Amino acid sequence: MAGSQDFAVDPRNADLRIYLNGALVPRAAAMVSIFDSGFVAGDGVWEGLRLHKGRLLFLDAHLDRLYAGLEKIALDVGLTREALTRELERTLAANGMQDGAHLRLMITRGEKASANQDPRTWLGKPTIVITAEYKTPSPAIVTKGLSLFTSSIRCTPAEMFDMRLNSHSRLSLITALLEAIEAGADEAVMLDPGGHVSSCNATNLFWAKDGRVRTSSGQFCFNGVTRGNVIALCQANGVPIELGHFPLDDLHGADEAFVTGTFGGLTPVREVDGHVLPAALPGPVTTRLRGLYEALKDADAGL
Repeated sequence: MAGSQDFAVDPRNADLRIYLNGALVPRAAAMVSIFDSGFVAGDGVWEGLRLHKGRLLFLDAHLDRLYAGLEKIALDVGLTREALTRELERTLAANGMQDGAHLRLMITRGEKASANQDPRTWLGKPTIVITAEYKTPSPAIVTKGLSLFTSSIRCTPAEMFDMRLNSHSRLSLITALLEAIEAGADEAVMLDPGGHVSSCNATNLFWAKDGRVRTSSGQFCFNGVTRGNVIALCQANGVPIELGHFPLDDLHGADEAFVTGTFGGLTPVREVDGHVLPAALPGPVTTRLRGLYEALKDADAGL
C-alpha cells in the first residue's frame, strides 16, 4: 500500500545539497541540535513546494501561508519574503534543478536552552532548512487510485488545534493514518467535530456525484493551496461545486473522488471504507480537473 505521497526512488538525490541556516551542505551533514524546538516540541511551520519547468509553483500563496503561520506562532524568521525566495532559488541552483523537484521548507524556533516546550527558553535564532529532492508522483496511482478508510481521529477547530496551520506537530494526523494502514487502506478520511467529512490525513478531499463536485466547508481542513486552486478552477470553468458539511454516507455514495496536495496534484480515489466508487479511474470529472490543473501549472510557470 502507498498513499498520495508515493514516489519512485531517484538516484540523483544521493548527492544533493541541503540548505541549513544559510549553508548548503551534503545530506549526511544536514543535522540540527537535539535541543532544537522542532525536535523537542514540534514548534515550527513548514511548506511543501513544487518545481515545475523552472518555476516554483504558486509561490506567493505558499509564502502567504508560511508567513501567516510564523505570525501565529510569534516567530520572526529574520528574512523577508524576497530574501527567503532567494534562498530557495540558491538551493535549486546549487543542485542544478529545473523540473520535477519537491521542496520542503522547514522553519522551527531553533535551539533551546533546555528540552522543554516553553518558547521563552529558546536561544533567539530560528532553524531554517530547505530540502530539494527529485520526486514525482507514481504514474500508476492515476489508474490504481487510493483506498481510504475513515479514522476515529477527528479534525479539530482552531481553538483546539488549528488544522489550517502548517505545523510541525502532526501526531494526530499520523495516528489517523496508522488506523488506515491497520485497516489495509492507503490514507485516512477524517471527520470534523460534527461528524461531517473534513479532510484526509495529509491531503484535502473532493468527491463528485452526477457531475457535481463536493468538498468540506474548509472550517476544519488543511488550508491547501491546491485545494484553493481546484475550487477556483471549478468556479471559473462551469464545474458545479458545493462547499459544505456533508455526512460520510454522501462520500460513500459518490461516483468518483480525488485528493489534492502540492506533491500529487489531483490523485484519484478508488474506494472509501470498502465502498468501491463506480467511475473508471480517473473519473470524468477528475480527468477534466486534472487537465485544467496541468494548464494552470504551465500558466503559473509562464508557459
